[in-house]
Amino acid sequence: MKYDVIIVGAGPGGIFSALELTRKNKELNILVLEAGNPLSKRHCPIDGVNIRSCISCPSCDIMKGFGGAGAFSDGKYNITNEFGGNLHEYVGKQEALDLMNYVDDINMEYGGASARKFSTANSELKKRCLQHELHLLDAQVRHLGTDLNYIILENLYKELEDTIDWKFHSSVTKIEKVSDHDYKVYVGETVYECDTCIISTGRSGSKWMQSICDNLNIETRSNRVDIGVRVELPAAVFEDITDEVYESKIIYRTEKFQDKVRTFCMNPRGIVVNENTNGVITVNGHSYEDKGCFSENTNFALLVSNKFTEPFKDSNEYGESIARLSNMLSGGVLVQRFGDLIRGQRSTQSRIDDGFVTPTLNATPGDLSLVIPKRQLDDIIEMLYALDKIAPGTASDDTLLYGVEVKFYNLQVDVDNQLETKHKGLYVIGDCSGVTHSLSHASASGVYVARKVAADLQK
Repeated sequence: MKYDVIIVGAGPGGIFSALELTRKNKELNILVLEAGNPLSKRHCPIDGVNIRSCISCPSCDIMKGFGGAGAFSDGKYNITNEFGGNLHEYVGKQEALDLMNYVDDINMEYGGASARKFSTANSELKKRCLQHELHLLDAQVRHLGTDLNYIILENLYKELEDTIDWKFHSSVTKIEKVSDHDYKVYVGETVYECDTCIISTGRSGSKWMQSICDNLNIETRSNRVDIGVRVELPAAVFEDITDEVYESKIIYRTEKFQDKVRTFCMNPRGIVVNENTNGVITVNGHSYEDKGCFSENTNFALLVSNKFTEPFKDSNEYGESIARLSNMLSGGVLVQRFGDLIRGQRSTQSRIDDGFVTPTLNATPGDLSLVIPKRQLDDIIEMLYALDKIAPGTASDDTLLYGVEVKFYNLQVDVDNQLETKHKGLYVIGDCSGVTHSLSHASASGVYVARKVAADLQK
């Protein structure tokens, strides 16, 4: 059977592409191919009792499946052009914001109406940051929480379940161009054909995306990798900030190296979690809308961006190699008290237990200086002291640092302002394109391309 459209990947980009296509034309024949599980079967085996750390499942249900890597995230949709991707450089600033607001409306329609929207505009925090060489980026933030985010995804799947074809556990091995608007998509020995193919495999499909581009002779450019730690401290330390703006994206330029360090993915009263990306265990954070799921802590990432010049081109491999050091020393994720780090001593379980911050992730006490390069580690330490000026208690001895947190970015795929490759009818959207790296931008890119495709097919 030949489909009008095949979507590779059921993350936010793929889901919103599918939804918008069906809204524009219910007669379209659409197939979605997803390497992971349906949402209802996605389950991480870590229960904190019988299984306390990552066991490297063949397919990580945190990273793959319906909803993508964002399915079990804290569900923050940042409506802004200041971070989260460069979609506005392709579609225009106002169009990008309009698309993100449209996505927000859909999330509200499918179960997120009770979620609060925060804004950093005209906040007192912005002034406080500037007084201490910190810079708060402007954004509106809709926080769904892991629980509400899941409900929305459930409702979206129910809406689309019988409208289009879904095939899970279907890892695409090859995409072959027959001619413009004529493609073969291979899942092992099985071949599906389509007029239009939309690739939306997310950041977990970075290596796969490179192989597809090489095979189809699509140019790519080196991107960046962000390396850092996840900070966990008592919720009260950041309470004034999180109550006002919830998600604060703060950038600091270090005095020592003039590097930029940023806060990322703040989770008030949340938990720290493991992630498995290409077999490498890294750390992330989740939070909930339901107060019954609150912890006593707040966690957020501190990330240092690393951009490379010739001759080095594999920025993701650089990030993976650092994460592997942590895995080698700890079997997964390391945790260290800030006081131990600045005194040059390894954290032990007894020091962690004696501290005033109870970890929400079962990680191995250790020494992050054996894992993270000195430059990045010095940047992180300097940033913690800078944050301590606007949130006293951040640089406490008992503040926990989990390592490593790595944000992998796909190579920048060569696409035009329609997010179409040089092959007509082949689009690359979401985080696998290198254009976006957030839920809101990825979802918006899916809507944008779906409208273009629907209009072309109508003609």
